[in-house]
Amino acid sequence: MRRKQRPALFACLLAALASGWFSSYGRADDKPASRWESAIAAFEKQDQEKAPAKNGVVFVGSSSIRLWNLPKSFPELGALNRGFGGSELADSVRLASRLVLKHEPRLVVLYAGDNDIGSGKSPEQVAADFRDFVKVVHQGLPRTKIIYLSIKPSIFRWKLWPKMQQANALIEAACKADKGLTFVDMSKGMLGEDGKPRRELFAGDGLHLNEKGYALWASVLKPYLE
Repeated sequence: MRRKQRPALFACLLAALASGWFSSYGRADDKPASRWESAIAAFEKQDQEKAPAKNGVVFVGSSSIRLWNLPKSFPELGALNRGFGGSELADSVRLASRLVLKHEPRLVVLYAGDNDIGSGKSPEQVAADFRDFVKVVHQGLPRTKIIYLSIKPSIFRWKLWPKMQQANALIEAACKADKGLTFVDMSKGMLGEDGKPRRELFAGDGLHLNEKGYALWASVLKPYLE
């Protein structure tokens, strides 16, 4: 009886493979939301204790956002920091309702894509994930503006800089085609005379910014917030 069942089972497996049922298993895009649950739950607890004002500014994305002391950089902005370390663009897409939409901001500042390229995603996939983020936000909040902070050059990921530049170029083109989007080149001032990342702007890991690095970023971004 078992021998008779094997051909049928094998046929079912082939059908599943042909339909793409297993195609996404193990992809970076399919990381379980539970990986970020503790961070998101902490944000939601903060929201319950003190509800953020609507029509504000939300910063979202990876650790470059999470580690940014926004009150120090933009004391009058009252910005909400919803960065969660290690995240990729697709994570911000999946969690947009809990991180962004619920706050009904007038402006969203997004930094993500750095970890994406670091994990092996192509520039085209990063740009596609960005478009997905825009779609999700604008479906719920069509008047909300989105500022994309370009992927930064870093010491730790310097070998990946060419791919990061390609992703930046694709996203910049998308932003130029939509009045609701703004692309900000955060690499301004980050490269030295030798064309490489300036060590004094980075923490010891060569990846994250230090206080001087964030001061530079604040000076680049501030004109777009006024």
